Amino acid sequence: MVFHVVAVGRVRDTNLRAACDEYAQRTRRYAKLEIREVTEGPRARRSAQTARQREADALMRAIPDDARVVALTRQGTMPASRDFARRLGHWQERALDIAFVVGGANGLDRSVIERSEEQLSLSPMTLPHEVARLVLLEQIYRGHTILRGEPYHKDD
Repeated sequence: MVFHVVAVGRVRDTNLRAACDEYAQRTRRYAKLEIREVTEGPRARRSAQTARQREADALMRAIPDDARVVALTRQGTMPASRDFARRLGHWQERALDIAFVVGGANGLDRSVIERSEEQLSLSPMTLPHEVARLVLLEQIYRGHTILRGEPYHKDD
């Protein structure tokens, strides 16, 4: 069972990259986690749609064949952290590989969303894709601490 984060582009900001790396390392104490980055679509002289399509092709190749695909979109379900933790536990109990797919600056192409079995929203607000990746990694870590009853998560 592996959690895959399949994302467009690399995290350029050194502080965000350090935070992503920190949560990835913390998560690896509890579960296998793999991060796959694909090249961003062309920006200059190309439409957002062209960039999304090229990124979609790269994302589809990077998603493991046997993984359940969870696309990150604003239109997806927005579970509370405890509910998300229960999902993580459910997937682990069934030994399902999960591929969380994070789009680039132009979002995800419709083909990736249609390939997904679930859509997840981290916020009703639009987040930069680098920030979305950080929030996702932190929530995966948080979910594992909740499942283990560790004190990291504070209830409201």
